[in-house]
Amino acid sequence: MTNVVTMTPDALAAFCLSLPQAIETFPFGPETSVFKTSGNGKIFALSALDREPLAVSLKCDPEDSKALREEFPGHITPGYHLNKKHWITVVLDGTVDDALVKQLLRESHALVRPKIPRGRGA
Repeated sequence: MTNVVTMTPDALAAFCLSLPQAIETFPFGPETSVFKTSGNGKIFALSALDREPLAVSLKCDPEDSKALREEFPGHITPGYHLNKKHWITVVLDGTVDDALVKQLLRESHALVRPKIPRGRGA
């Protein structure tokens, strides 16, 4: 049996900020960290880093969102105070593996990051 490592608030913030063009802002007050891309200001993750249990809300493809909610009932739920079709909230208590949480954060970031223009006249 492997040891379950639960993502800490510091680890969550550090991972979000490690993504390209990621910045942390506090538009909803000092208790909620909002991670967005600096290129277009779009949000890819939100978390009240001092809340117990720690949770993060992130953008998710609607089909993936449905499957994840079915696989992790009570631990992955529709986005708290967000568009329930495009956002999920993940409880970071060790039930959802940290590797999956990081993958979901990367995918959320990819959904909102500024697109790099392809070659012209293609």
